Amino acid sequence: MENTIIKTVNLTKTYQVGEIDVPALKAVNITIGKGEFVAIMGASGSGKSTLMNLIGCLDMPTSGDYFLDGVNTSKLTKNEYANIRNQKIGFVFQGFNLLPRTTALENVELPLMYDRLDKIKNPIKQAKQALDKVGLADRMHHIPSQLSGGQQQRVALARALVNEPAIILADEPTGNLDSKTSVEVFSLFQKLNNEGITIVMVTHERDFAAFAKRIIEMRDGKVIKDSPIKDRLDAEAELKKINEEAIIAE
Repeated sequence: MENTIIKTVNLTKTYQVGEIDVPALKAVNITIGKGEFVAIMGASGSGKSTLMNLIGCLDMPTSGDYFLDGVNTSKLTKNEYANIRNQKIGFVFQGFNLLPRTTALENVELPLMYDRLDKIKNPIKQAKQALDKVGLADRMHHIPSQLSGGQQQRVALARALVNEPAIILADEPTGNLDSKTSVEVFSLFQKLNNEGITIVMVTHERDFAAFAKRIIEMRDGKVIKDSPIKDRLDAEAELKKINEEAIIAE
């Protein structure tokens, strides 16, 4: 399937705790196409974080195959595995993971330091373009403590985008943000997705999952439901409602 960006075949992960094998993922088969916006949901211990780590090439499966943009990652060496992770995947974490004494621009530039193939000819220009894409061109010389939570998450998103990855992986991306700021971040996610960027997000909030186009639900290491979202929320419209309600409350 030409349009496939992520495909797992009987993907399994078992952790060894002492002498006991603990299965975290049990023969998972999913396919995600280019340009999709997918939310992965499940209770603690469902396997969603393990699946995200395998999709992000942060961990290796115990068995099964994972194809990323047509490449079978299960057949790669450690160096090739690291290279495909750096080239193909952008990460957005709940805790932002920004360097505290480093400017927004320098934080966004950071992934370009690992450009082993020497693809990036002008890293500063590329970092500035990424910040501009998330609406923070005027904050590039600010350090994280001078930015709001929402602005810090935008810097983190710009850092994820700077390598022009095939997919953005977001792990509870609004977990540290208030409701309005969360909707603002999802508005940006939807805008980027509308431009063709593939987004895969882990969340335990069904309200936030409704901003995606599709939900994959997990339980006990297995996919129990995989379905498109019928009544998808429009983040811009939700933001307008929040602002109108705030004006009325005043």
